Amino acid sequence: MKLDAKTVAALKLDGKQDAIFFDDAMPGFGYRLRLSGGTVRRSWVAQYKRAGATRRITLGSAEVLGAEAAKVAAKKVLAKVALGEDPARERADRRDKDRLSLRSVVDEYLNAKQVRPRTLAELRRYLTGSAFKPLHSMPVDVVTRKDVASRLLAITREHGSIVAARARAALSTFYGWAMRMGIVEFNPVVGTIQPDAGKPRDRVLPDEELVAIWRACGDDEHGKIIRLLILTGCRRGEIGDMAWSEVDFERGTFTIPASRSKNGKQHALPLMPMALDVIHSVPKMASRDQLFGQRSHGFTTWHVGKHTLDARSGVVGWTVHDLRRSIATKLADLGVLPHVVEEILGHVSGHKRGVAGIYNRSSYEREVRTALALWADHVRTLVEDGERKVVPYAPPAAS
Repeated sequence: MKLDAKTVAALKLDGKQDAIFFDDAMPGFGYRLRLSGGTVRRSWVAQYKRAGATRRITLGSAEVLGAEAAKVAAKKVLAKVALGEDPARERADRRDKDRLSLRSVVDEYLNAKQVRPRTLAELRRYLTGSAFKPLHSMPVDVVTRKDVASRLLAITREHGSIVAARARAALSTFYGWAMRMGIVEFNPVVGTIQPDAGKPRDRVLPDEELVAIWRACGDDEHGKIIRLLILTGCRRGEIGDMAWSEVDFERGTFTIPASRSKNGKQHALPLMPMALDVIHSVPKMASRDQLFGQRSHGFTTWHVGKHTLDARSGVVGWTVHDLRRSIATKLADLGVLPHVVEEILGHVSGHKRGVAGIYNRSSYEREVRTALALWADHVRTLVEDGERKVVPYAPPAAS
């Protein structure tokens, strides 16, 4: 039998529920009749054997696909079989992948991601919000570079280049994870234009502004947090979420657990008397472990506190993170060695990067304590207009 428009029109089930008629000139190319709901369904199929099992692919309904077009489609399928491929398996895999939309895999990624709550919130905002919403329903592995580039242009136009740069970084990190999980074979973000992320902030507060900010700090939570940030060089979240259980008053230390540390490592800092005095001034509530904020959360009203502090101090155009940069710079100016400054800041870089970090496990506890004592004395001298009590260490001159 040769399957063409004339021959297939004459085919009947003859009492059967399902029957396939094959073309004698092209083995594997068939015409299927199937009774369904009282109606005979007609379709074109391609059938072949793979590993001893019979596999069949529906090429299309005979109502929309003519005989010649069906024959061309069958040739393509059977040619793949001759080359050792398995079209039916590929189609099944494609159906499975189509169920994995970008949004569904993003949800899996966020559930598996072990990062600080604030970082997770940032990732969730960029990946599940409006930034890439037009791509959410697409299969995750068919999103193309063009799709991503189009969205980055839209984000830049609507929200600015800095937001676009951060959204791009979040999506690229996600696709890197998806590649490692075997979900996708490539990262469509690679090769897209990098939006301008803006110049990194480089402001270092001079001593007079630091003093003005210190003196403007009230007896409220925000004021106490700012003073602790000035004395320790910590990140704002590390102090804002500070817990009583993290403070050892006997040893005079503050230990930031790995779960709250940006680099995922526990970080212990000695507390000088000025810092301990600030902590002791915080009322302790029996119902919660956090020093600041309400309920089970740490401090959150940064914007309100900062606005008030700017008005009191007269210092404007600075951010809370500028304090950390200023402290690092001023410690260096006081003669503290770079690797000790890095240890105070909790940076895993420089002297702790790569092989050096594998072998050098020192926390420089003595040097860190000496440096923070020197810094606390410097702050006290500035805010009290007093005299220095701690003299910066100067290495002996080479003979």
